[in-house]
Amino acid sequence: MPIKVLKNNRGIALLVTLSVATVMVVASLEMNKKVRSAVFSAAAARDRITLMHMASSGVDAAEAMLIKDKEDSDSDSLQENWANADKRKEILSEIPFENGSVSVSISDELGKIQINSLVQYPGGRQFNESQKVMWERFLNFLKLQNDGQNDVFEDMEPMTIIDSVKDWIDSGDDDAITGLNGAESEYYQDLDPPYSSKNAPFDNIKELELVRGVTPALFQGTGGERGLSRYITVFGIIKSGDNSFTYDGKININTADLPTLAAILPAGSEDFAQVLFDYRSETSDSGYVHVLTSPKWYKSVPGMADITIDPNLITIASDIYHIESTATLMEMKMKITAIIHREKNDTTGKWICRVLRWDVE
Repeated sequence: MPIKVLKNNRGIALLVTLSVATVMVVASLEMNKKVRSAVFSAAAARDRITLMHMASSGVDAAEAMLIKDKEDSDSDSLQENWANADKRKEILSEIPFENGSVSVSISDELGKIQINSLVQYPGGRQFNESQKVMWERFLNFLKLQNDGQNDVFEDMEPMTIIDSVKDWIDSGDDDAITGLNGAESEYYQDLDPPYSSKNAPFDNIKELELVRGVTPALFQGTGGERGLSRYITVFGIIKSGDNSFTYDGKININTADLPTLAAILPAGSEDFAQVLFDYRSETSDSGYVHVLTSPKWYKSVPGMADITIDPNLITIASDIYHIESTATLMEMKMKITAIIHREKNDTTGKWICRVLRWDVE
């Protein structure tokens, strides 16, 4: 009988030992898992910090190019180094990165239509007539350009968008709509979800999606076609007094895209937009063929000598730029989008770049 008890005790001891060993193995594996997770999290955090510094360096390099450009020239065009992908790459190659790479793009924000200039400021209640006419030409050009190819643009109603944009911006006028198809808060309150008309300038171009007549597809583009967001900006504010501001709405003819060029041309001469576009970038073995430092350079374009563009619509200079800097490290990426204003420092008198918007994704 005692022998049997001894055998049972040995069996129980073995089971206890196995149980303890199992618990220890499980605990060890769990601990290992947590340690590995902590290590990976720390590595990922380190890489994100590295990517942030890399992408920020790309923005710094772009700003340096823009400042150098301002010191060298009073005009701005796509013929300059900041607009040249090879020149940007050359500048970035001077920044030492042990691992990874950075790519940068720079575009002129004032080569776009300034949406807030559709209304006259200060005051903010009446149409800016030259801008209204330009908007009509711009939207009609897009509609015609996509005729039969894209239902989004084919179904677009230009005057509904123009009147509704004006109603969205105009201040102190939330009772009367503009034209037959404008929209104030009464219209938007019937939507799901309801919201009110802003009655103030646009702060973000994404607000345009809230405006009557602008669908997400029309805003973003579809079928390979660019949407309205590609050609419009909320920037361009100018101080016009101690406590007032305005938007002159002048577009840089040296950097504007094709539909925008068509919009600034007088009615009936929209076909010259492509000619203007090509003329700016014409090159020979020695470089660019044409000089774009006069606001009337367009009159040198074949066939345009007798055409006059409204001087209230164009400029040849800009100090607001859109910079995109993308950093890549192994399989991770980070993109910084910065809108900067090139201006003189009041104290030093030197040119600097002031950040107007900074987004990270």
